[in-house]
Amino acid sequence: MPETSVRLAQLLPLMQERLAAGESVQFTPQGTSMRPTIYGGRDQVILSPLPPKLKKYDLPLYRRDNGQFVLHRIVEVGECYTCVGDNQFALETGVREDQMIALTTGFYRKGRYCRVDSAGYQLYCRIWHWSRPVRGFVQRCFYGVARRIKKILGK
Repeated sequence: MPETSVRLAQLLPLMQERLAAGESVQFTPQGTSMRPTIYGGRDQVILSPLPPKLKKYDLPLYRRDNGQFVLHRIVEVGECYTCVGDNQFALETGVREDQMIALTTGFYRKGRYCRVDSAGYQLYCRIWHWSRPVRGFVQRCFYGVARRIKKILGK
């Protein structure tokens, strides 16, 4: 059976109906903002109904005011949430509770299931978040060296 690609906005009413009934839904996210944890177009995410209160390191699906759907990790909880993708360095502040749609409870990465409440995954989230400032510096250095090598080699 051939695969059919459907925009998330088209699936939202069905997803919300299932979530309201207490069921989970599974979908394949797009984009690169959650790499290396989740690869868009390849990995699948399991979404469940929202708990009464989200907490640090939760991975919710939310919708920005411009209509864009986002799957980013919560890194700070206050009146609003601060979120960031694992492959991003700029924090997104002011994410409101009313923008939240569902919570990731697990995902399939290269076909292997990962529970987000496992101890190993929780440790990974903390290390990845704490290393964000250093990762940015290392990435800039790496790409700078790579550009210079390409320039020297004439490519």
